[in-house]
Amino acid sequence: MRRSLGRRFGWLWGAYAVSTFGTWLAFDAFTLIAILVLHSSPAAVSVLAAAGLAVGAAVAVPLGPWVEFRRKRPVLVATDLTRFAAVLSIPAAFALGMLTFGQLLVVSVIVAAADIAFKSASGAYLKGLVRPEHLLVANGRFESVTWTASAVGPPIGMAAVGIFGPVTTVLADAVSYLLSAAALRAIGGPEPHPTRTNAARLRPADLLDGWRHILTHPSLRPLFFNAILVNGLIMAPAPLLAVLMLGRLGFAPWQYGLAFGVACTGGLLGSRLAPPLVARFGQHRILRTFGTLRACWPLGLAFVSPGVPGLLVVIAVEFILIACCGVFNPVYATYRLEQTPTDRVTRTLSAWSIASNASIATLTVLWGFLATVTTPRLAIAAAGLLLLATPLLLRKAVNHHPNNTPANPAQPAPSTP
Repeated sequence: MRRSLGRRFGWLWGAYAVSTFGTWLAFDAFTLIAILVLHSSPAAVSVLAAAGLAVGAAVAVPLGPWVEFRRKRPVLVATDLTRFAAVLSIPAAFALGMLTFGQLLVVSVIVAAADIAFKSASGAYLKGLVRPEHLLVANGRFESVTWTASAVGPPIGMAAVGIFGPVTTVLADAVSYLLSAAALRAIGGPEPHPTRTNAARLRPADLLDGWRHILTHPSLRPLFFNAILVNGLIMAPAPLLAVLMLGRLGFAPWQYGLAFGVACTGGLLGSRLAPPLVARFGQHRILRTFGTLRACWPLGLAFVSPGVPGLLVVIAVEFILIACCGVFNPVYATYRLEQTPTDRVTRTLSAWSIASNASIATLTVLWGFLATVTTPRLAIAAAGLLLLATPLLLRKAVNHHPNNTPANPAQPAPSTP
């Protein structure tokens, strides 16, 4: 993990770090503004959470093919500046007394679409920036930043909201995108312009190329379905756990935040362990083992009780779950890049993110309805039980490459049309 990946990667890592910390500092900021400033109803808050992801995913559909054949660093800078301008409009409108729920909704859609474009372009840029044998180390460093920011950012953000008001963290988030754009500009160095092998203009068929590559690849297809199901079934009950803990079980908001912050240190630990574990046991064994383990723990959240014992259960379950994700995520991200030819990375990552966001949005709405007709505890348990079946897909994915031999990144995978 201490291996130097060069000055240019250092600037990319710094850009990711500052924008990630800004995002986690403003954790749930739109929801807080909707509730505390605009006095929105619970139904409106749910729409804000789901619609941003779903509509943003739909808007991002043509972005993947469009970005594929453009230099990635200018795209990264442009998406950061787009997010800066969109997010900055919220504190500006608040200061002028003109903030509306509709503006929150529009900004959430813009940010969600820009997030997808940024993630897909950054994956392609990373693959061209570092050597193939360094991809896991690089992804591990990004994962470390993610979990460090998720552990530190929300408590600081909540304290800032309590002292300075609900739009404070939104302003900090906007500034973080501007700083990220500046760091990306500082990377410097040449970046060749991607060339097309067929038509020069964007074709309607290009919109489906990312999904076509995923669904025809024998390893990526089951991994894709495993990932979107696991992400959706973990994220969909998250609001219900908050309702259960802060409502019926009587936990204070600081206790809820403490449980989440302490648990996120597991992700930092897992991301640090990923490279040595892969070096010792092999990529596919780690994918199978920790991909299975991460599906085993969420069911425990259905048995949370009041008081300190219940709080310790949440911390323990979330810590182990996030630690498993911390190991799995960088290995899975590296494997996905290895199995995708260079000229399809952006479209593949864009399609993956779009499907993931759409599934989270859909399952969040469904689980909200399920909790309404039953109870939040039963809905959390249902998600946990369904998660137990997801490792079957993961086993099919890794069994296609038992020798841990990655595809040549310069050549299409055998099943690619």
